[in-house]
Amino acid sequence: MLTDWLTVLLRGWRPGGPRREGREKGVERPHLLWKWLLLSTAIGLVAGLGAIAFFKAIQLASAFFLGLLIGYRPPDPAGEGSTAWAPLWEASRPWLLPLVTTGGGLLAGLIVFRWAPEAEGHGTDAAIAAFHQGRPIRARVPLVKLIASAITIGSGGSGGREGPAAQISAGFGSLLAKFLHLDTYERRLAIATGIGAGIGAIFRAPLGGAVLAAEILYKEDLEVEALLPALIASIVGYSVFGVFSGWSPIFAVPANLAFSSPLQLLWYGLLGVLCGLVGRAYATGFYGLTALFHRLPCPRWLKPALGGLLVGLIGLAVPQVLGMGYGWVQLWMGPGLSAWPLWVLLALPFLKILATGLSIGSGGSGGIFGPGMVIGAAVGAAFWRLLAPLVPGLPGVPAPFVIVAMMALFGGIAHAPLAVMLMVAEMTGNLSLLAPAMLAVGIAVLIVGEQSIYSNQLRTRADSPAHRQRWSWPLLSLLQVRQALLPPQPVLTGDLSLSQAESLLREWKIDSVAVLDERGLWLGRLALAQVLAVAAAEREQRRVAELLEPGQALAVTPSDPLDRVLAVLLDQRCDWLPVVEERAGSRYLIGYVSARSILQAYQAARAPQAQPPGPEPGLPPSSVLALTGTDGETIGVGR
Repeated sequence: MLTDWLTVLLRGWRPGGPRREGREKGVERPHLLWKWLLLSTAIGLVAGLGAIAFFKAIQLASAFFLGLLIGYRPPDPAGEGSTAWAPLWEASRPWLLPLVTTGGGLLAGLIVFRWAPEAEGHGTDAAIAAFHQGRPIRARVPLVKLIASAITIGSGGSGGREGPAAQISAGFGSLLAKFLHLDTYERRLAIATGIGAGIGAIFRAPLGGAVLAAEILYKEDLEVEALLPALIASIVGYSVFGVFSGWSPIFAVPANLAFSSPLQLLWYGLLGVLCGLVGRAYATGFYGLTALFHRLPCPRWLKPALGGLLVGLIGLAVPQVLGMGYGWVQLWMGPGLSAWPLWVLLALPFLKILATGLSIGSGGSGGIFGPGMVIGAAVGAAFWRLLAPLVPGLPGVPAPFVIVAMMALFGGIAHAPLAVMLMVAEMTGNLSLLAPAMLAVGIAVLIVGEQSIYSNQLRTRADSPAHRQRWSWPLLSLLQVRQALLPPQPVLTGDLSLSQAESLLREWKIDSVAVLDERGLWLGRLALAQVLAVAAAEREQRRVAELLEPGQALAVTPSDPLDRVLAVLLDQRCDWLPVVEERAGSRYLIGYVSARSILQAYQAARAPQAQPPGPEPGLPPSSVLALTGTDGETIGVGR
């Protein structure tokens, strides 16, 4: 009973009236704002709690695999722990590293491919695909993603924590939509809201996370309807996570980083060129390795172990490629960078690309957002290290180039320049570098072109199934149901027995039929499959009205726009929808509309000489019996 009331409350039903299905309804409208305030708050709470659980799981896994087994502890960023570190070769058992990374990959692969194969790879891309395809995310996926990603990253695999965090909260948004029986459009918004909330919480970047929810779905567009729910959810998730982790930014940066020399724009522009090129190499290398692993003739669960073995061997020589790598980014911002070997800094971006492809592209679980920012930071650090001895007037510390390169590389290859700039600014607590960052990011975006690190990212809203009906058929938004209205097809009354209903449906050779009461009021739709699901011995005693469910009372009105009605037909996977008129708080059936009649109305609008829609084939007029309702209106009732 409580679930039913919540469903009615959050779906916005109007008592006694028809429910209007709208695909492009903005959540900022007053009658929807309160609903999304509740939904976004719930998603944000789970995003914050999920971020806490995932953050702690990574810490425990790292302490066990790298700390206990190997005796090695990589540095943490200043906002999350100690930046102290010691070389890998000073660990008690450094030779165990390849075995540990192999074991971590094997364990993660067994978990993923046993319980949720869709949890492999980077979770943000999976959440993007779920949004565009309008499909729900299975309940087990967030939990499997959390465990497998913690093992992958904690054992030394090169991955980020944003993808799992996004998939955890996006998965909850999908589950919440299913629990409350929300429509496909609202489920998409809940998934996008979860993406922003999870990333905003785990990175302590609520504004950047919210903007990312709207920006990351497309290469050249924004999902503006998701922005307001994502803002609410991201703030809530950030607040919950902040209570656990503290409120300081992830990275501590030196003071006085303000941009004050326009001549430096030349170097920031050149940095943008490098970031665009390396970003393209990141996407090409990652998906090249992914395709290579897919072609390997061995079990899927074994491939992450092979990737882990190779990462461990690379890590023996260059341990900076292991794990998330945020601690190394912290160290690269300080003056100590001058003591680093130049060959390490020059090789790191490409070794990190290789390690990420081996860890995640092999079927392991983790994100690619975090590695992308580490790769960008390495490009910025190497760029400063090369120029510092040669060019006067550069910043005295590498932090400005490291920060701008983080923004430029991943902002360009992810086609989310605004969101990534805001996120990095929040992660570093520094807004003073946005001017040179805008130049570098803009150049990187131009160089990246159509290439993207997210394979499920679409170009614009017009390319997404979420908006295809609206953009592909713009004329339909100007037409109304009354222009595609067909006369009533055979209908049944609710007091007929199921055996009578079965006979009539078979006689008419149709799969579903409208059901009215004795006054001609619309009750719902009865499908032949529902009748056949009832035992044959019970069909004579049971009545049609007993099988009708509240969700089957979906109907449209003559004034509804045809683009929305076509979207409902596709979402609900039905052949037709009843058209009702509301009079004195009751709904009377006046006809129906189908995809065929909508297409005929569209053609008639484009060519006025075309004939108006006619009866659907297979429904002979002789099968309709005319009866008169209590208000004098003629209704069709099958006998």
